[in-house]
Amino acid sequence: MAKTGGKAAAGSDGGAMKNFEERLERLESLGERIRRTDIPLDEALRAFEEGIKLARTLEKDLEKIDGRIEVLMNGADGPADVSPSGDSSPELELFETED
Repeated sequence: MAKTGGKAAAGSDGGAMKNFEERLERLESLGERIRRTDIPLDEALRAFEEGIKLARTLEKDLEKIDGRIEVLMNGADGPADVSPSGDSSPELELFETED
């Protein structure tokens, strides 16, 4: 079977998160580079353009992730649980301990 450049398959959630994190690191690196005072203006402009493109794709990815979380929290038919106060916002009991 042929390898895809050593990267995880596009359908793999782990690969998608790694790709997201790599792009975020690249964006942070570009931001640091732009802030330097010793780089030529044309190089700073190229870094800025690349950063804007990265920021837009990362924002789209975050919107997709937010949508997936919303579906997981609320289920396909709406909220799975309603709190005793009648609030339909989901509640997580991650940090509650048994007595």
